[in-house]
Amino acid sequence: MKTSNIFENIPKNLNNELFENLLTKDNLKIQKIVSYGNTTPEYEWYDQEDNEWVIVLEGEAVLSFEEREDIRLKKGDFINIPAHTKHRVSWTTKSEETIWLAIHYDD
Repeated sequence: MKTSNIFENIPKNLNNELFENLLTKDNLKIQKIVSYGNTTPEYEWYDQEDNEWVIVLEGEAVLSFEEREDIRLKKGDFINIPAHTKHRVSWTTKSEETIWLAIHYDD
């Protein structure tokens, strides 16, 4: 067995968010996401087939929802986003990386 560290191997100056699958099983996917001021394009929305539980491990971000108020997440904050809830990343801090842990799962 090999151990890994979620805070290692993080590139600087990303043009786009970095998505790294850490574990993928039948109805489960765990991802590390890294943002440096990255956002979802203004008129694009995530509309995912699966539920998504996400926590911000470092940095800060704002999630925007099509039919709900924006939510600001800082280090340690987490949220569960039900499947087909249209959302987007509308802001992440540019002064440091925002590191997310996202768990996608079926009911």
